[in-house]
Amino acid sequence: MHGVSLTLSETGTPSPPSAHSAPPSPPPSAPLPEPAAGPVRSVRVRDPYIVAVVLFCAYAAMSICRYRQLRTMSWDLGIFEQVIRAYAELRAPVADLKGPGVNILGDHFSPVTALLAPAYRLFPTPVTLLVAQAALFALSAIPVTRVAARLLGRWPGVAIGVGYGLSWGVQRAVEFDFHEIAFAVPLIAFSLEALLTSRWRAALCWALPLVLVKEDLGLTAAAIALVVAVRARRTAPRMVPDALAVAALAVVAAVLTFAFVIPAFNSAETYDYWVKVEGGNGPLDGFDTKFRTLLWLLLPTTGLLALRSPLILIALPTLGWRFLSSDDHYWGTDWHYSAVLMPIVTLALVDAAERTRRAARPWLRSYARHLPSAVAGAALALTTSLPLSALAEADTYRVRPEVRAVERLLDRIPDDATVEANVGPISRLTSRCRVFWVGGTRGITPEYIALDNGSGWVGGDPVAYAKRLHPQATYTVAGEAGGYLVLERATERATGAE
Repeated sequence: MHGVSLTLSETGTPSPPSAHSAPPSPPPSAPLPEPAAGPVRSVRVRDPYIVAVVLFCAYAAMSICRYRQLRTMSWDLGIFEQVIRAYAELRAPVADLKGPGVNILGDHFSPVTALLAPAYRLFPTPVTLLVAQAALFALSAIPVTRVAARLLGRWPGVAIGVGYGLSWGVQRAVEFDFHEIAFAVPLIAFSLEALLTSRWRAALCWALPLVLVKEDLGLTAAAIALVVAVRARRTAPRMVPDALAVAALAVVAAVLTFAFVIPAFNSAETYDYWVKVEGGNGPLDGFDTKFRTLLWLLLPTTGLLALRSPLILIALPTLGWRFLSSDDHYWGTDWHYSAVLMPIVTLALVDAAERTRRAARPWLRSYARHLPSAVAGAALALTTSLPLSALAEADTYRVRPEVRAVERLLDRIPDDATVEANVGPISRLTSRCRVFWVGGTRGITPEYIALDNGSGWVGGDPVAYAKRLHPQATYTVAGEAGGYLVLERATERATGAE
């Protein structure tokens, strides 16, 4: 990888050979010394990969255990499985959970998810998506750890990698089953690594594919390109026009996607999420929640030092649309929305810490020198109250008998059946059935209704609830287990002569 052929100093920066003198030769009678730098260098080269493998095991274990225990958080895992299953079967990316026949490209523009189709074709299960997401998040730790070690030294680099991998934003995203932003996180990390090592063209090449991950990330790609233009203007002025061109291209791609591409696939010929911005009361609405989110982004992950780096500006597009939205789910620290910000703030910290080494104030230099270990310590301490803490509990690896009973109940639904379901059963059915969201079948009368009724979703009379959903059909209870219900549509039997 980058810098393998260089001899690294104790701080992790390359030590160029002197141009004025050659190293003295040993006396003829003295044995040649054994090279000591090789093993140390190889250990340093392996460090980012060791961090990534450990993180992958932790992410995958948590995701798979949650799936086995029926702890899916939302319908997104089912939606993405429907989309990727369609890609794997060479069909249009229809997500029936969003509505019968709805093309997902008319909801969010994320064609990058098609990359998972070959793996899903081999292993047609939602676990494939969960493992892929764990691998993508863990992959992003490689450039973060590597560039931190190069600029700050080996152990500060490892500390930064651990702090990043255990950051609350990444852990919340892993907990949230699956989302397309899993592709954005490593792209941003590799792009910013290239930026910090003055590989300007590589930084732009890693950033540009963000336009295929999600429609708003074109603005993030443009922000990266603008920072490249600013950083390259003195040492590589020829790169400035290229960076500005990439920024313009990314903005144009985002605008075209919002205004034309998504509406072209949308049955209403619009972008459904405009209403979440237009209905807002401005950036001061929910100010307390937004301010807390900013503190979480900057304090435990960077000790506020990231504010000294221009890389922090790359976070503004994501924070902008979130804080302008009227949907308060976007304002806080839950779910997956902050994952794309974690490599930005972490590598802004690395950049600021490297720059601060030359600061005139001794206390600031000392603060920057000790901050990587403090960030790793904060991440480890916070993990005791974050999702990965469950890995230390024995119950995480056990499957309760009632979960087994629910699985047997859902297995009674035949393959290729049409099913109306809420969150609980969805991820157990989308790999083999056509699944609709409860109340969203739009005139289709499904063969089965599968519901998690643990919170009293249907009330005391499930048959009457099914009748309200589909007045022209009659359903009977086919089974109950662990708070779950399966209702089957009664078939009309023909009477009379043929």
